[in-house]
Amino acid sequence: MTGERDLALQAKAWPFEEARKLVARFAKAPPAKGYVLFETGYGPSGLPHLGTFGEVARTSMVRHAFQTMSDLPTKLFCFSDDMDGLRKVPDNIPNKEMVAASLGKPLTQVPDPFGTHDSFGAHNNARLRAFLDSFGFEYEFQSSTDWYKSGRFDEALLGVLRHYDEVMAVMLPTLGAERQATYSPFLPVSPSTGRVLQVPMLERNVDAGTIVFEDEDGKKVELPVTGGHVKLQWKPDWGMRWFGLGVDYEMYGKDLIPSAELAGKICKILGGTPPEGFNYELFLDDKGQKISKSKGNGLTMEEWLAYAPQESLALYMFQKPKSAKRLYFDVIPRAVDEYLTFVDKVHGEEPAKKLENPAWHIHNGKPPAVRSDVSFNLLLNLAGAANAETKDSMWGFIRRYAPDATPENSPFLDSMVGYAVRYYQDQVKPTKRFRAPTDAERAALQDLLAKLDALPADSRADVIQNEVFEVGKAHGFTELRAWFQALYEVLLGQTTGPRMGSFIQLYGVDETKALIREKLAA
Repeated sequence: MTGERDLALQAKAWPFEEARKLVARFAKAPPAKGYVLFETGYGPSGLPHLGTFGEVARTSMVRHAFQTMSDLPTKLFCFSDDMDGLRKVPDNIPNKEMVAASLGKPLTQVPDPFGTHDSFGAHNNARLRAFLDSFGFEYEFQSSTDWYKSGRFDEALLGVLRHYDEVMAVMLPTLGAERQATYSPFLPVSPSTGRVLQVPMLERNVDAGTIVFEDEDGKKVELPVTGGHVKLQWKPDWGMRWFGLGVDYEMYGKDLIPSAELAGKICKILGGTPPEGFNYELFLDDKGQKISKSKGNGLTMEEWLAYAPQESLALYMFQKPKSAKRLYFDVIPRAVDEYLTFVDKVHGEEPAKKLENPAWHIHNGKPPAVRSDVSFNLLLNLAGAANAETKDSMWGFIRRYAPDATPENSPFLDSMVGYAVRYYQDQVKPTKRFRAPTDAERAALQDLLAKLDALPADSRADVIQNEVFEVGKAHGFTELRAWFQALYEVLLGQTTGPRMGSFIQLYGVDETKALIREKLAA
């Protein structure tokens, strides 16, 4: 372990760079609370999504990197802001009228439109926990409602009341004139309606720990800021939470950098130390526009996981988190094959190299032995050539390519076959565009057909690739890339494709000859 720790302290992969911030943070003394706290936040007005996965996955990678460097205990809190007032009725729920009657109330006081839990907040919290559990994340779920109502935030809330003017001095310059006139960091929960109110404070009584405001019925009301009688505006809430929980590490999207700066100032005002931070770039759609749930552009997590294993998504989250990346269907095949490359390499690498390998971080330092035999891209092209609709039809070809592979002894490969069939049917098949060969290409294809006729049916990929290569050279393709592109467009109906030797071995020499004859005849 000591050797691995020494290597981790020098490793360059970004989770180690982040973890070293925490090593430095506690170089002189361990945290008074007894553990290093990592946090991720969740707004339970909607369902968990790709951003939720990315944040928890990346934070877990940093946590594991820190555990490799330090013996200090750690915790990961997945914190749900379930005391927020419901601002609008979601489009994708039943019983909208029932929910609409509770607009403005804390999410944990809104009836569950699905009828399965005590509240809408509880329903979505359960979905979050099931979501995180399905990926095997190690975390502790925390509820805002629970922390406010149990009194565990009382000290921090009284601190906000004591430092009210300082908090206002941080917040007011960020607001427009109209909002400044009524703004307060405290959002009282109305005793008469149960709604979370955005109203100005009429009085503050620091000694009593209370605020005074005008309720919705016009009455002047005094409430304690403790015990769940108020909720903080979200930016002061973030800073208060950092102080109240003692958060040591939290990451957030680039768009939240200004909010994090405000939260950090408020945390300091309360006497705390803001957490170490990491801001990640946002995802873009196929046109380079920022992905938005309301627009529905880009790729959802559910769509990714319909076409590829979760390890490939974890790899995509690991790679270059500080760079904006396209998140669309066409990035999936490459992500799968890159994962297979990394997980295959990691077992033969020297210890220092292993710590730089993404597979080490994706699998918490214990990458499995994964048998794949065939790349995902090759499976996609096989599905296209065979017009496959089921896994069974694909396995007939695969057994010839890898005779000892079966769905039973190669479960990861079997899952990839299923993903490839689905991806081909949904994403590739509708876009296929075949073209007829030119005269020069036709002559080359005739020659390739003759070369394949002379090959044994069990020829290996490198032998076949060499024959394809030689045909291209013999027919004057000065750039062999143009020859291979012609093969892709004429035979497969696409502009890019696989290494032809591997494809022909997998698909079969006889089957490839039949495919060439079919296209020449057409």
